[in-house]
Amino acid sequence: MKSPPISYIKRTTDYYLALGYDNPYQWACFDDVPFVLPPKKLSQMVIALVTTAAPFQPDKGRQGPGAPYNADAKFYRLYRQPISPPPDLRISHIAIDRAHSRADDMASYFPLAALKRARDAGVIGGVASHFYGLPTNRSQKTTIEQDCADLVSWIEKDRPDAVIALPNCPVCHQSVSLAMRAVEAADTPSLIMGCAKDIVEHVGVPRFHFSDFPLGNAAGLPHKPEAQYASLTDALRLFETASMPRTTFISPQRWSTDDSWKQDYSNPDKLTRDEIAARRKAFDEAKKTAAALR
Repeated sequence: MKSPPISYIKRTTDYYLALGYDNPYQWACFDDVPFVLPPKKLSQMVIALVTTAAPFQPDKGRQGPGAPYNADAKFYRLYRQPISPPPDLRISHIAIDRAHSRADDMASYFPLAALKRARDAGVIGGVASHFYGLPTNRSQKTTIEQDCADLVSWIEKDRPDAVIALPNCPVCHQSVSLAMRAVEAADTPSLIMGCAKDIVEHVGVPRFHFSDFPLGNAAGLPHKPEAQYASLTDALRLFETASMPRTTFISPQRWSTDDSWKQDYSNPDKLTRDEIAARRKAFDEAKKTAAALR
């Protein structure tokens, strides 16, 4: 029998308390959720992508498959890049599920190839010429006042018909949720594809495609292009079928027949005292690096 999704809010709270931080993070939560209906049929819509992945920076250390957390590779302001030539995006800078996600297939967290396939098949009208990189900020104030404002400004200039956003780490899911609320409030339909169900639904968003996969695989199963395309087309249908905010589609796909992977992510019960101390030290060092880069 399939087990329930991970409660990332509880898991991360327990984890940071175990590391010795006694001020649990307060996640964003809203009662009202903006919602607009698409002005066109799906087959006529031009879709833009939003990601929390970072462009590869050769001088910033390891960022490839299996790389550890790399604070040097993090970015702090929204970026905008063309989809051609195809970008090289990495997710080494955020808290993906490194025990189960090698991040060696960009298509599992950035569905550009699947979106182009949907365009070629006539499912959508087109793919926007540029995509957007949204920073991961624990500060909700910074996310709303800086990052969401920057994104809405670019969306209003580029004028895609709809936006799909793909977060990776827990805080990414919150940042993207805040951003899609802002995009929707500015009259552009939005959709999130993600793996942290409790965080996205806690914030409150218009449309959400949930895959019960390890963090870092919001766009689908790695190295399985047919499954990735199925995930994308299931998500795209929400632009046609959702009639109210807080619409969540739960993907029928499974990571594996064994759900034991859900016990591993940031689980303090599986860490020794020495491991907890080492992780506290690494986290403090990463905060110093981030502060210097800002």
